Amino acid sequence: MYAVLDIETTGGKYDEEGITEIAIYKHDGKKVIDQFSSLVNPQIPIQPFVQKLTGISTKMLLNAPKFYEVAKRIVEITEDCVLVAHNASFDYRILQTEFRRLGFAFERKSLCTVELSKALLPDLPAYNLGKLVRHLGIPFADQHRAHGDAKATVKLFELLIEKDIKKSILKTHISEAHPNKVAPKFLDIVDGLPTEMGVYYIHNMHNQIIYIGKSNNIKKRILSHLTSNSKKGQTIQNEISSVSYELVSSELITLLKEQNEIKIIRPKLNKAMIRRTFPMGIRVEETEDYPKLILEQVRKEHHYLSVYKNQKAAKAALHYWCENYGICLQKTSLSQAKGACFYYGIEICQGPCVGLESVNEYKEKINALVATLSYPHQNFLIVLDGRKTGESSFVYLKDNCFQGYGYYELNHQIKTSKRIESRLVQMEDNPDTQKLIRSFLARKKYNKLIPL
Repeated sequence: MYAVLDIETTGGKYDEEGITEIAIYKHDGKKVIDQFSSLVNPQIPIQPFVQKLTGISTKMLLNAPKFYEVAKRIVEITEDCVLVAHNASFDYRILQTEFRRLGFAFERKSLCTVELSKALLPDLPAYNLGKLVRHLGIPFADQHRAHGDAKATVKLFELLIEKDIKKSILKTHISEAHPNKVAPKFLDIVDGLPTEMGVYYIHNMHNQIIYIGKSNNIKKRILSHLTSNSKKGQTIQNEISSVSYELVSSELITLLKEQNEIKIIRPKLNKAMIRRTFPMGIRVEETEDYPKLILEQVRKEHHYLSVYKNQKAAKAALHYWCENYGICLQKTSLSQAKGACFYYGIEICQGPCVGLESVNEYKEKINALVATLSYPHQNFLIVLDGRKTGESSFVYLKDNCFQGYGYYELNHQIKTSKRIESRLVQMEDNPDTQKLIRSFLARKKYNKLIPL
């Protein structure tokens, strides 16, 4: 649990400042679940330059509550939370100073979005909140007021969580929030899980991710793991300590996130998908005359028309292409025979196997097949549903290469590559992602395609 906050102060000498305004948004890692915002009477003068910067004057604060009157609410809303702020050391120090004046030791874990931004968004020109959120296209109203800055920090933090594909933020939070605890009972684990779509992460008692999965109903899927008699199910039941998750509104992004994060994090119970989800592929091999379709285990050095879960599925695809595109069976790796192929005998193949069809005519058939298996545009966005009202998600392809995914608010344009890349959670392009995207496009389950 996180408490995203911002504090405005009087300015002045170090450790003599007072709070003039505070805003806190309690965040469960997915959404805001509670909030508190208030002006505060610091009972000391506000520095002139601070009044000019924030617009908060001494007169505005005369009837505002004093810090001791809001202290209990601050303790309650931040309890069991990690404090998140832009330049967290400043806000945390100010809070500790105010509580120390009341004789209360205020201690919380903290995360700084400046440091997180530098780690997850390297090479940006500046990391102050105003320039950073403008670069990322995050709405920012009431700058230098606690509620405005805190809202912008919430949006920034959500983007950083999404970009944190190695789960370094998450792992840090769990290790601090639950040190040396025995794994809770299964019901305790399941109780707080959602019944929505997303990717989930099963942690052991050392907070290592031992399994990554996806589901349309996360709670139901975890329950299935905890009642399974399979070898994997038994291992999960023996080692599970907690479950974290990320809700995703799109089936495609869920699939892409799962396979990408498995390859990066390499959980020990995802052995099959660490290498390839679709290990068999079909490619075109150019020869001196007729091109040949080769079915083989996927290799990095080759480009494949399509990839498959197993050899049986790949063979079925080759036979389908023979029947529907006039591909000659002899011109594939499925046949080593010489002379007329089976499909020539039933008058589907036009005879490259017996020299009757010209090389150029046959190449046109191969090109037609390749076209049906290609992306619809060289550069485009696949626009999908967002996680909440007023938001959409996108999958970005550039030069026929998958770049990653992101989220944007509907009132923001993301049609330039700069805007797209600022919101992008980057992922690796590989035969597995190509298969997932092409299959999704074939089913036309997206909201729209935007050529770029």
